[in-house]
Amino acid sequence: MTIQVFGHKSPDTDSTGSPIIWAWYLSEIKGTAAEAKLLGEPNTEAAWLLERWDLTKPEIIADVADDAAVVIVDTNNPAELPANINGADVQAIIDHHKLVGGLETKGPIDITIRPVACTATIMHDLMGDIEMPDWIKGTMLTCILSDTLEFRSPTTTDHDKAVAEKLAADLGIDIPSYAAEMFAAKSDVSSFSDAELLRMDSKEYEVDGTKFRVSVLETTSPAIVLDRKASLMETMSTVASEDGVDQVLLFVVDILNEESTLLVPNDLVKTVAAKSFDATAEGDSVVLPGVVSRKKQIIPNLKV
Repeated sequence: MTIQVFGHKSPDTDSTGSPIIWAWYLSEIKGTAAEAKLLGEPNTEAAWLLERWDLTKPEIIADVADDAAVVIVDTNNPAELPANINGADVQAIIDHHKLVGGLETKGPIDITIRPVACTATIMHDLMGDIEMPDWIKGTMLTCILSDTLEFRSPTTTDHDKAVAEKLAADLGIDIPSYAAEMFAAKSDVSSFSDAELLRMDSKEYEVDGTKFRVSVLETTSPAIVLDRKASLMETMSTVASEDGVDQVLLFVVDILNEESTLLVPNDLVKTVAAKSFDATAEGDSVVLPGVVSRKKQIIPNLKV
């Protein structure tokens, strides 16, 4: 049986690249048939990764069959996984997020969850000193630079940086110029609808009974997104209704200036800004200096 390797819904670069990395490792090094899968269309930066390293886009799947052999990477949250995930035969989890709970397995499994910024960093360690093709090294490097925002994110560890610098040296890549290309691709959102932008890089999270879709748009050109502020806020209620949440929170992360702009469409979000970030929203948005990480700075602080 071929193992399906996948990350979370609304796949970003790490949830696109890490399944590819681990499926290669299982198939080529461990001799176990494995295929990378996606749980949705990759974002623009992840699509750039596929093109840059001449990778075939993994098949997008809607669900998994009963007893299907799977490896989960870059998440352990059932809300971000196929509906039938607990019916599948989960064989391993490789992740760098907090343990959420709710997954059930058919038996004992391998779980590796480490406090680093990127799943690809963990995979680099787990794979050890083996020969890797350049496209695997390039995929790892891209994932790490994406998740760390080129080492700007507070989630970045010295180890993430050391692994990335080693990979870049092996490939002869200049990190600042390479990251600039990545972020330019991430910032090109012109072809996406407002609803697609709100779902592109988002996670569901509940705070004291209030369900949020917490959306993050990381960009070097925040003005491009903020120029669409009015229509994005109008679309939030539609997306919330369709997705079964109470409110969409959109944080536009300015990578270069290391700050976020939170759109404030109503009093609920105004309260969230005040209680979560001690920020007073005078109009329909509020700037949050230094806030760039959903995992470390946004989700843990959310209050209503």
